[in-house]
Amino acid sequence: MTYVAADNRYDTMSYRRCGRSGLHLPAISLGLWHNFGDAHPLETQRAILRRAFDLGVTHFDLANNYGPPPGAAERNFGRIFAADLRPYRDEIIVSTKAGYRMWEGPYGEWGSRKYLLASLDRSLERTGLEYVDVFYHHRPDPDTPLEETMGALDAAVRQGKALYAGISNYSPEQTREAARILRELGTPLLIHQPSYSMVNRWVEDGLLDALDEVGAGSIVFSPLAQGLLTDRYLNGIPEGSRAASESPFLQAKDVTETLGTVRALNEAAGRRGQSLAQLALAWVLRGGRVTSALIGASSVRQLEDNVAAVANLDFTEAELAEIEGLLGNAR
Repeated sequence: MTYVAADNRYDTMSYRRCGRSGLHLPAISLGLWHNFGDAHPLETQRAILRRAFDLGVTHFDLANNYGPPPGAAERNFGRIFAADLRPYRDEIIVSTKAGYRMWEGPYGEWGSRKYLLASLDRSLERTGLEYVDVFYHHRPDPDTPLEETMGALDAAVRQGKALYAGISNYSPEQTREAARILRELGTPLLIHQPSYSMVNRWVEDGLLDALDEVGAGSIVFSPLAQGLLTDRYLNGIPEGSRAASESPFLQAKDVTETLGTVRALNEAAGRRGQSLAQLALAWVLRGGRVTSALIGASSVRQLEDNVAAVANLDFTEAELAEIEGLLGNAR
C-alpha cells in the first residue's frame, strides 16, 4: 500500500533553529543506531520511520557503522526511503557520519580526507541519496591535522554531497578550533552531536558555552542513558535487557548504583503527568540550549511515547530545583 504522510504531521512537533543557521530541527529526532540493522525486521523499521514522519520527526540520523553489520542501517533506511519517503525528500533531514572503523587497512577509520570522502560516497550508495543534509566527523582523530579533517567536510559540502558540516564527540577546545577552521574555509560548523543525559552532564562543563560562542547547534545522543532513564529498570535488571548482557554502553552496576535516584525521578515525572523517559527528554531540552534530542525506537509504541515528551517541555523553578537535588553532581 502506497504511503501517504499524515496531513497534520506538523501540528504538534516543536522545531528549533540550529545555532545561527537557517535550519530548524525537530525537538525530537530519530536515531538509527541500534534498531535498524539486519537483526531487526525491515517491516518494523518501516513502520517506525513512517510513524515518525507522521508525528513531525523530520530528521533521521545515521552513521556509516550503524547496524549490525556496519552499513546495514544506511542500506535499510535507503530501501524504506525509496519505497515511502522519496516524495518528501525536501521535508526531510538525513545525516550520516564517518570516523569509526569501516573497512580493513590504514584508510578505513579516523579522520583523513581519504577515509572521510570515500566513506561518504559509500554512504550515498547505501542510502540511494544524491546528498545528505549533514555530514559529521564522528570522533576526533589524535593523529590527523584538524585542518585536513575539516577540509574534507568543507569539500563534501562544496561537492554537493552534503549541505552542512557537523562534528561529534569533540571537546570544547576542539570544537572552537574546528569551527574556526570551517569558518575560514567558508563552510560554517552547523552542529555538534555529544552524549548528554541527566546522568551524563559533561556538556555543561564548557561545551554548550563553546557552541554558543561559535554559533553552532547541538543534537544530543543517549538522552535516556541507554534505557536507564526509562521504566525498564525501575524494579531491577530484567532478563534480556542491555544491562543484563553487560553491554559496554550500560552495565549492571550503572543500574544498581543509580536505582534510588531513578525511582525518585520517576515519581517526579509522574507529578508532571509524564513517564520517566518523557521527563528525561524534556530535561535535556530545557532552556533551549540543546537543539534536538535523538531517540532510538524498537517499536511504534515506544516511538510514540517518547515523542509525546514535546507536549510538556516547560519546567517550573521548583521542579528544576527538585530534579537538581535528586541528581546531585552527576557527571
